[in-house]
Order: sequence, then structure tokens, then C-alpha cells
Amino acid sequence: MRRVLTIVGLLISLTAVGAFGYRLLLPDISWLNGVYLAVITLTTLGSRDPMDPAIIHLDSRVQVFTIGYLLIGLGMFTYSAFLLGQWVISAQMRSVLERKRMQREKEISELSGHSIVCGQGRMGMTICEYLSARGKPFVVIDCDEERLEEMCTERGWMFRAGDATDDELLKEAGIERAQSLASVLPTDADNVYVVLSARMLASDLQIIARASDQKAVEKLQHAGATRIVSPFSSGAVKMARFMMNPSVEDFLEIADDRGNDLELADIYISKDSPYVGKALMDTDLRDKGVMVIAVRRASGEHLMPPGGTTVIQQGDSLFAFGSAGAVSEMIGRSDKGTETG
Repeated sequence: MRRVLTIVGLLISLTAVGAFGYRLLLPDISWLNGVYLAVITLTTLGSRDPMDPAIIHLDSRVQVFTIGYLLIGLGMFTYSAFLLGQWVISAQMRSVLERKRMQREKEISELSGHSIVCGQGRMGMTICEYLSARGKPFVVIDCDEERLEEMCTERGWMFRAGDATDDELLKEAGIERAQSLASVLPTDADNVYVVLSARMLASDLQIIARASDQKAVEKLQHAGATRIVSPFSSGAVKMARFMMNPSVEDFLEIADDRGNDLELADIYISKDSPYVGKALMDTDLRDKGVMVIAVRRASGEHLMPPGGTTVIQQGDSLFAFGSAGAVSEMIGRSDKGTETG
């Protein structure tokens, strides 16, 4: 509002100076005519023909004043009009952005069992695209609001702009209701801080963090990360696997954009799961194209591979392998999927 008052005051001052100048140099005209001449001069809307005798025979002082007033005043008038228009447009934009922000906050507040991705770099984008392709809800956090607007808005991704190490921002992203969090910030120090904050806010949260070296891995473990990924070491191990077993790696590669790719998932069996109390051979998993390759009991016992007569119990974790669609459906029926990969 202060800017608007300043602009209006400047325009009034310019008009007043022009009116006073014309009234002083042309004493026969009225103050209204002086204001009129000032306005049509500033707006370049002069209403007289330049060859009009009344203008040709104007006093040289009037002509000099008009030229100077036009050169100086026009620039100030144009700039003031530009600022005023900019203020009006920016006010409208702020209103639109505020409504969008409130809508995002409402959508995020309704999320539960979602994921949080801290960092919108190359790894962050890959994670988001992977989750989005599989219809998994998530919230992106990054300091670069302009990049978030550009990358997330057009894709329909929910996001919060700010420092991911801020506890309040993590709460706004729904960390207390989230299922998992990935911290892929540029520096190990930031990732350690995010993991520590996230673990303090949600003790049962699945936290996956990026580390650049072994020292960072140890710090992230102490901070409370559930899983730690080192891009360099993981890439090297994968290259070695390609060298040793190229056909197997081709089979397991998860890279089909059509949704026909393969998934390996750790599926938690809750008390409401329809699989509780059933033997593996009596379930519909094989018909759906899902193969259970291992069972981890709540006691920590591992059955690998499990027999067909193995009875699924509440609290079990099933390591299932199959098509992405079938595994996702199984996760949905089991209420809670703890990890997919």
C-alpha cells in the first residue's frame, strides 16, 4: 500500500508542477486549463495541431518549458504507471499463489502413509518419478521454490518450499503420518541433520538416506537411518553384477515405463490382512503372478524359501517378487507395505 501511495503522490506532484508552470507562463489561462495542458502533455495526447498558429506563436519560454517538462515528466510518468500496473498484477499473482499454497497445505494435511522426499536434485527427481509412476503419494521438500513450482506444479506433485532440516517444515509435510522419508540433499551434513530430526519426530519412520562416503554412512547410521545408499558403491556393485551375471541383471532390471516391470517388496502383514491364517498354497498369490521367496516372522525367524504349507501370521513380513501391478495390489490388501525396490 505504501508503494501505491508513493506512486499516486508522484503523479499528482508531476501534474501540479506542470499546471503551475503553464499557469505562470500563460497567465491568461485558468488553473483547469493548466492542469489540462499538463495531463495531455504527460500522456502525449496533445489535442492541438502542431501547425496551429496558437502554438506556432507560443512564447519561447512556454516551448522550452513544455519540451523540458515532457522529457523529464514523461519518463517519470511512464515509470510510475509501470510500477502501479506491476503492483496490481503482483497483488493478483500473490492472491492466486496464496490460494494454491492453502490448497496444497490442505491436501498434505489429509495425507497418511505417504512418503517425503527431501531434495529435488537428480536423485530426488528420479525417486519422485518412480513413486509417481506407481501412484504412491509423496511430498517434496526443497529450498528452491522456483524449481519446485516449475518441476512439481505441472506434474501435480505436492511440495513444500523451505529448509528440510527445519522440524516445523517436516511436520507441515506430515512426517508424523508418513510411511517413509528419503533424504537426498547435496551434502552429507544436511542429510545427517534431516535423518536425526526425522527420527526424533517419528520413531517408526522408514528413513532412507544418501551418503557420499563411509564416514557419512556411519554417521547416518548413528543418526537413525533405516537404510543408507551410497550412489558410487551401489553403482560399482551393479556394474560388477552385470559383468558376472548379465542375463540375470537384465531380467531383474526395473525400467519398464509401461508398468510391466518387476518388483521385489517387503510386505508387512497387519491384523486386518486377508492373508492372516492362510497357508501360502491356499492364497491367490501365485494366480496373481506373485512369488513369496522368504518370510520373516515377528520373532525374527526367517523362512527361506518358505514351503507351501507355511501359514501366514500377523506381524509377518513377506518378501514377494512379481509384476509391479500385482505387488502393489498385494501391498494394498495387506494395509501396509514397508519397502519396495
